[in-house]
Amino acid sequence: MTGVLPIQDLRALARNGTIRADAPLGDGQIQPASLDLRLGAVAIRVRASFLAGAGRKVADRLAEFEMHRIDLGPGAVLEKGCVYLVPLMESLALPATLSGVANAKSSTGRLDLLTRTITDGGTEFDRIPPGYHGPLYAEICPRSFSVLVRPGMRLNQLRLRAGEARLDDAALAALHAREPLVDTEPRIDGGLGFSVDLDPARGSLVGWRAKPHTGLIDLDRIGHYAPRDYWEEVHATDRRIILDPGAFYILVSREAVTIPPDHAAEMAPYLAMVGEFRVHYAGFFDPGFGHAAAGGAGARGVLEVRCHEAPFVLEHGQIVGRLVYERMAARPETLYGAGLSSNYQGQGLKLSKHFRTP
Repeated sequence: MTGVLPIQDLRALARNGTIRADAPLGDGQIQPASLDLRLGAVAIRVRASFLAGAGRKVADRLAEFEMHRIDLGPGAVLEKGCVYLVPLMESLALPATLSGVANAKSSTGRLDLLTRTITDGGTEFDRIPPGYHGPLYAEICPRSFSVLVRPGMRLNQLRLRAGEARLDDAALAALHAREPLVDTEPRIDGGLGFSVDLDPARGSLVGWRAKPHTGLIDLDRIGHYAPRDYWEEVHATDRRIILDPGAFYILVSREAVTIPPDHAAEMAPYLAMVGEFRVHYAGFFDPGFGHAAAGGAGARGVLEVRCHEAPFVLEHGQIVGRLVYERMAARPETLYGAGLSSNYQGQGLKLSKHFRTP
């Protein structure tokens, strides 16, 4: 068996103790190709982001960085610009044949809520080595909005894979030839390139920019907040915009993307552009995203963009990121958008699920 483990295999691993949890897994926690990870009971305010390092435990390093602890039980505010470490309810006892990769969930990324997974002995964020036995932690840094969180909330997610699952460019081109992955001519180079849409079919609205001083966002409130209380509209009349240094933007891809049922994908930044701006790690694309078998007809990729030190001109059709496709070990029993609470199937320009539709 080689590839990303599907929902039915993740359920089996939860039953046999490979995936362990302080409380029974909740409804919808296992997705077609990933496991949502839940916040535990306490958040630890730390003075700096850190990795445990080879041969060291996260708990042992806290003495260097811990400032104070916050009980999440009644609900607690994680303040913008601060760094927190939260032990997760889930832990792992992986065999040597399985490794893991974690990522922020889509709604987390769209709030500019930097969330990364760290482990004992870890030397990289969001990477779980083969055979890992131990706890999982979420490092959380709200960057645009302060948020109210509680135990059990799901801000990041985990994929497990056996062996090498990533498609090289030749395999990706062959897959596109069998089943179109985008509705335009594919640009394949280290993944499937996608570009920004700054020439909408109707009107001039191309995105949203986070306001610098806003109220709190309760992550349990869905469809509750008025977008204009937290975001400024971004309009383009000449197929380009200028990104402001330090500002956070929600934009959308020009291409409509499809993820076949026997594949998964991950959004990654376009490395040639890292010197000017970055596209957030926006999360995983599950099997069936935008696919006809799951009720889709292609779906745009939402881009979470932060500009670096200098203003930067972003133009329509400019490549800003890529999708890295991976093989599934087996077709998932349930696809994204088919019988699941899938918030972003068929999406266009869309804020996180916490905001009302403009």
